[in-house]
Amino acid sequence: MTTNMTEKPPVTIYTDGACKGNPGPGGWGVYMHNGTKAKELWGGEAATTNNRMELMAAIKALEFFPTRRRLTIHSDSKLLISGMTEWLPGWVARGWKKAKGDTVENLALWQRLYTLAAQHDVSWRWVKGHAGDPGNERADTLANLGVAR
Repeated sequence: MTTNMTEKPPVTIYTDGACKGNPGPGGWGVYMHNGTKAKELWGGEAATTNNRMELMAAIKALEFFPTRRRLTIHSDSKLLISGMTEWLPGWVARGWKKAKGDTVENLALWQRLYTLAAQHDVSWRWVKGHAGDPGNERADTLANLGVAR
């Protein structure tokens, strides 16, 4: 028996967040493709932070898929990548507290992201920002469209 995850090709996703002022107007962008088709998403908020927009980009990417998929998310946000690959298990084990006992910043977004990621087979990859990676550059452009909107 096959699952939805194996029936559909894996998806490569690039996410980015942007903010003009921190806090200030911000945007998030998502560029994704499966080798044959591509999709772009973007949006923004009037008063936000760069970290919130980085998290929103990943959330919006994961929300796009209603059923389990194999996804690789590329981001230039070390906060996002470290959070999802290193810090999250400890936060959950400590009741969403950091190692020194402080509550995790942007808690509701991290919890939403955690729930969504559990519904998929996600690999998280850091990519250097503004270094010529076409997917990252496109996500950055989309995030800036979100700021302008």
